[in-house]
Amino acid sequence: MHKHIRPQPGIMDIALYQGGSSRIAGRDDVVKLSSNENPFGAGDLARQAYMRAGHDLHRYPATDHSGLRSALGAHFGLDAARIICGAGSDEIISFLCQAYAGPGDEVLYSQHGFLMYRISALAAGATPIAAPECDRTTDVDALLAQCSPRTRLVFVANPNNPTGTMIPLSEIERLAAGLPKQALLVLDGAYAEYAPDYDGGAALVDARDNVVMTRTFSKLFGLGGLRVGWGYGPQHVIDVLARVRGPFNLSNVQMDVAEAALGDAAHIARSISENARMRDWLADKLNALGVATDASLANFVLARFRDADQAAACNAALLAEGLIVRQVASYGLPEALRITIGDEAACRRVAHVIGAFIDGQGGA
Repeated sequence: MHKHIRPQPGIMDIALYQGGSSRIAGRDDVVKLSSNENPFGAGDLARQAYMRAGHDLHRYPATDHSGLRSALGAHFGLDAARIICGAGSDEIISFLCQAYAGPGDEVLYSQHGFLMYRISALAAGATPIAAPECDRTTDVDALLAQCSPRTRLVFVANPNNPTGTMIPLSEIERLAAGLPKQALLVLDGAYAEYAPDYDGGAALVDARDNVVMTRTFSKLFGLGGLRVGWGYGPQHVIDVLARVRGPFNLSNVQMDVAEAALGDAAHIARSISENARMRDWLADKLNALGVATDASLANFVLARFRDADQAAACNAALLAEGLIVRQVASYGLPEALRITIGDEAACRRVAHVIGAFIDGQGGA
């Protein structure tokens, strides 16, 4: 580090986020199952909107995101005035840390929570605190036990990444009610659409003044490469976040395509139903092989092996067959592989390769 020119405290403690790999040298038949992307891609309406958006690349976008916010409000039954949009839900997470946490403050999350919670906390100069989980599931009592007068933000992904596990709304309500008065609960709903009859916490946001919800277009809607996310919260929080948001943080292309994606009911329904069908199928196959999985309510399964060595060896076997999954040692799960639910052909390939691997080892 330079002797005199130094970054803010905490920044050099950040381990750079590594996205899921997408290439294998020398292969052109690669199936990427490492980033929880929709295997069907974006829907037809989104693709058409993307083509149309090319005509207005010289125009500055609206600074208030009013069209997209109105569409989100109508689609999810929310107050559009209390929605904020960002470059993926990652940017909303960053806004929250920038606005509410700093040196001397603590940002709390569960043990195997999304890596961006820690990264954004450190970038803001705050102290990240991880609370233990119970069987790879968020533990409300453990989170409450870690709260202190310095706790400013508590992040809970529900369903969680990379575990796929989920806690019931009653537990989220208990957590929100038990937090210290200066703390905000942030419900990360990146995978909320995959969980039946779950609103991502929207009703709880409406009922309380200390809960914020974040959502994304990257998963179900198939727009990961476009970077569009949003948050919904109490007016006092949205007013604060609007002050740290850049005025042109989303382009016309991002907003137009995301709005179109919301209206593609056929693509949404197909993506949800096929994900549920193949997720259950793959989990059953893995469990039958002796590779344990927790019940996932997201668009991936977490496959748990005997130990880290076996997980690494299975990952190598998958790579040898052109299948890229996600090693999750950085989440504290070196014995596991996170496998995105692809289309039926991809899931069958994964099951076949893992089955052959387990057989070659003489069983799990």
